[in-house]
Amino acid sequence: MTRRLLLQYGITSAALAQRPAAGPDDYNEHGPVVIERARSGKPHAGKVLAAIQPHSDDIPIFAAGTVFKLMDEGYTAYMIRVTNDDMAGPGGIAETVTANERDSFAVARVMGMKKVFDLNYNNHNMDNIARSELRARFIFLFRLLQVDTVVTYDPWGHYEENPDHYVTSQCVEAAAWMAGGSKDYPEHFAAGLKPKGVRDKYYFARFQQRVNRVVDISAAVDRKIDANLENVAQGPAGLNGQRLRERLAREGKRLPLLEGGDRAANRNYIREFVLDRDRETGRKYGLEYAEQFHYIGPEPPAVDEYIRKNALPAR
Repeated sequence: MTRRLLLQYGITSAALAQRPAAGPDDYNEHGPVVIERARSGKPHAGKVLAAIQPHSDDIPIFAAGTVFKLMDEGYTAYMIRVTNDDMAGPGGIAETVTANERDSFAVARVMGMKKVFDLNYNNHNMDNIARSELRARFIFLFRLLQVDTVVTYDPWGHYEENPDHYVTSQCVEAAAWMAGGSKDYPEHFAAGLKPKGVRDKYYFARFQQRVNRVVDISAAVDRKIDANLENVAQGPAGLNGQRLRERLAREGKRLPLLEGGDRAANRNYIREFVLDRDRETGRKYGLEYAEQFHYIGPEPPAVDEYIRKNALPAR
């Protein structure tokens, strides 16, 4: 959730075959900065993506363009919302929960997700839960859905205040590794599930992080706006354009940006203010719009890498 952020502002090895970018963050421990561009065809056909968000507005604001791009390239996507968003929205708590649930399913529908899983933890209180329980739930879902790729908050993003963000992402990171084991939670296997470690991780952050993947989302911007339009309860994406126009009218002012009806005002507000971060990221790397991540992909085993470099033909 990005209210403070807006106030401050006003996949594999095949995916790595794209041109490394020259930029301010040109190195980190998971490889140099790479610009990931749209790929033709369906290179990811048969793969499964889990877009995991603590709150209903996280994926739409920070990663919807990337999720759209990956789905265009063949991924089947699922949305996992971890909290019930009971502390962010209109009216009393019951009204807030209902409004955010409605928004969450609307976002998933607009984005073309196959299914939504709501885990229903209390908002802003996830540092009080048993992390082993949440980790186990993620492991179950990763095995059930056979997830190849996750998109979620960076478990090591700097200056993150919201416990829902860092608890969710740290449990995702551990579960992505543990889900590939053959001994953790053997009851899963008795039920017919199979081990499935998550190989590709796109981690986004509200504030500072080590960036090594910049995804060109220029072709998905209008769809990203459509997804954000469905977040009416929390904002900043929902009715803020309409509300700003009404406030200016009371002050005897107007903005041409916000003319043309409520939906047009909200679309233009999102494009101008919510996507300002994406424009700025894109500008750094010569793109129109971009989302940035700390990306972790599969690493070849050391033995296989040594063989690749040093093996000779058999005599």
